[in-house]
Amino acid sequence: MEKTNINPSDIDINLLVKPYLNKWYWFLFSITIALILGFLYVKTSVPVYNVRGAVLIKDAKKSLGAGVGDMGVLEGLSGFGGMSTNSIENELEVFKTKKLARDIVSIHHLQTTIYSNTGITKNELFGDTSPIVIHIISEKKNKKFPREPFVVNFEKNKLILKSRKLDYTHDIQYGRSISLPFANIIITKNNSFDKEKAGNIGDELEVHFSTLEAASSDIQKMMLIDLADKDATVINLSINYPQTDKAKVIIKALIDAYNKEAILDKNSESQKTKEFIDERVTKISRELGDVESEKERFKTNNKITDLMTEAKINLESSADAKKIQLELDAQLELTNDLISYLHRQNDNQLLPVNIGLNNAESNTSIATYNKMILDRNRLLENATPQNPLVQDISQQIISMKRSVSESLQKNRTALQFSLNEYQSEQNKIGNQITKIPLQEKLFRSLERQQQIKESLYLLLLQKREETAISLAVVAPKARIVEPAYVSEKPVAPKKMIIFLFCMGLGALIPFVIIYLKYLISTKIVSKNDLKVLTKIPILAEIPAVGKSISHTIKTNDFSQLAEAFRILTTNIGFMLPKEKNCKVIFVTSSIKGEGKTFVSMNLALSLSNSDRVVLIGADIRNPQLQRYNQNRNPGKGLTEFLYDDNTRIDEITFKNPVNEKCDIIYSGTIPPNPTELLKNGRLEILLQELKVKYDYIIIDTAPLLLVTDTLTIAQYADLKLYVTRSNFTDRALIEFANEAVETGKLNNVAFVLNDITKQNFGYGNKYGYGYNNK
Repeated sequence: MEKTNINPSDIDINLLVKPYLNKWYWFLFSITIALILGFLYVKTSVPVYNVRGAVLIKDAKKSLGAGVGDMGVLEGLSGFGGMSTNSIENELEVFKTKKLARDIVSIHHLQTTIYSNTGITKNELFGDTSPIVIHIISEKKNKKFPREPFVVNFEKNKLILKSRKLDYTHDIQYGRSISLPFANIIITKNNSFDKEKAGNIGDELEVHFSTLEAASSDIQKMMLIDLADKDATVINLSINYPQTDKAKVIIKALIDAYNKEAILDKNSESQKTKEFIDERVTKISRELGDVESEKERFKTNNKITDLMTEAKINLESSADAKKIQLELDAQLELTNDLISYLHRQNDNQLLPVNIGLNNAESNTSIATYNKMILDRNRLLENATPQNPLVQDISQQIISMKRSVSESLQKNRTALQFSLNEYQSEQNKIGNQITKIPLQEKLFRSLERQQQIKESLYLLLLQKREETAISLAVVAPKARIVEPAYVSEKPVAPKKMIIFLFCMGLGALIPFVIIYLKYLISTKIVSKNDLKVLTKIPILAEIPAVGKSISHTIKTNDFSQLAEAFRILTTNIGFMLPKEKNCKVIFVTSSIKGEGKTFVSMNLALSLSNSDRVVLIGADIRNPQLQRYNQNRNPGKGLTEFLYDDNTRIDEITFKNPVNEKCDIIYSGTIPPNPTELLKNGRLEILLQELKVKYDYIIIDTAPLLLVTDTLTIAQYADLKLYVTRSNFTDRALIEFANEAVETGKLNNVAFVLNDITKQNFGYGNKYGYGYNNK
């Protein structure tokens, strides 16, 4: 069967809003309570302030040049490239690392949080507002820190530490180790405690303990770190926190920890280079002294004074070759020493760089090897050696070390080859110098060794000074451009937002209650509910009648009930044929209790003021008209007429006990076969005879859903009034009425909504019934 489609434009928006407007006092009460709760929340909440600072990440080369002067000669010095920033995003991530957070927690004892227990709110004590400082010496393994706080009491110059949860009580001595179930602590007096600034903190403090990891994570979550501008290297550091002194300390400590790590990172390579140079300087100094002593002995033994003048002419032709040979000897010596040093070192130690080796390939390999060592060390700060990244870079380091060794071996081979070439050239020249005594040749050999050692010694001394300067001249990588400051106004709680939220919540709660009540309700409440479910016209809304008020309308009655039935009688006129003959109106419903008898009686009374009306009780299974008769035994009724052909109409017709202008035919005796009686043809005879005497015949029939009695006599009615009852009739029953109309079982049907409360009226509630009622 096709469902009834309702056009949304037929829905009255005013009727949809009316349930909420009728409960306006719910909204007022809910909003008032919510605002009071919001006000109490604001009053009892600790204000949270924004503490903000900013740092500039500097380029190390630029900062060095600004502080020392023209030091371009040291541009290639080991370690000076370590501070430069390749990516500002990397520095942001460094600020956010847990290692820095751990350093802050450890240095400033942030594993404990101390509160004062005075007043409604708990105020955190920190720095010069806390009378004590709690140091966590060590955490006990596999022991959980309690979520419940400890209490510190100041009683008669005695300090007592308590925990109700752990059933722990301990007298405290300042500076003595205290063993708690989860950690070892020491409590000391705070020498910087400012009693005037702290105010009234009371004699009892509340202490919360956290693990190092948990406290570090809290610091990470609190810190808001971001770039001030995408094109700048200025980083903003901010915290939203109630204790502003603590927030300032955290921001400053984070900057200090960052600079400390940057300096250590920068100096690690320079320190390794300095150690290598110191070792080589000591060795070369000793060798140079030995050569000079041998030269002295040679001159003394051979009585040599000035060989240079004698050999000047012969040696000018080989001067250039000797110069190159000296450089090759120095390079070969450096290469041999570096190879020897490389073989003595472990796999994960740095190699010296920029010590005068002229081979670009070897210098590049050493620099790459050192960078891998530094990268591995950084990874190990937050990972274990078993970490895949650490293992991968370790393998790369081993491979690179082999590459460095191979590069140095190749360089040594090339130097040796070149040296052999130049040595061969020198031998040719030596053969030409036949006039120089053998003593001069030996002296030159000693002099050459001296020159080699001297040049290497001077080179190492220069590099040692440069390295020492790089270690001494270190500027912080992060320069503070905006010291930590506190916002003028608290960022939380936001009063206006809280009050607006409370107002919204206060309005939402009754709205949801009313909506859910309507949503889960299966009953028809108002005319709008009925309009949504059916296209059948709705003729009237009958108001609910209190127990103390008459349930029947009187003559010249101007009550709301009377006005409702006047509207019904008026609307009935539009549903009935225009002919002057008698009209038959059936009053029915889906189930018992919807008020069809009540509607039948009052409709008949309303029509009887101007027309001749008879009311028939056709619900012979469950007669209800008798309740309006105080006699309770009216005599014969419809059943007797249908059963006995000899029964006359005047025998079953009585004056209505409420209004004598209206006649009434009661149901009579309850028969065993009501359906057969209604179908035997006697009802049609009764109606034909009554049509001669009356203008309207109102028939109170049986409920349609319970029995088929009404459907069997439906053809006799000119109009069927289908009574529904507010807050009683189920919505699903309307579909039954729609189906009866669509299938042709009923025709010319109209709804009457009964027992509707004042706030659920349609137009009647807006303008009011009984305009003349006093």
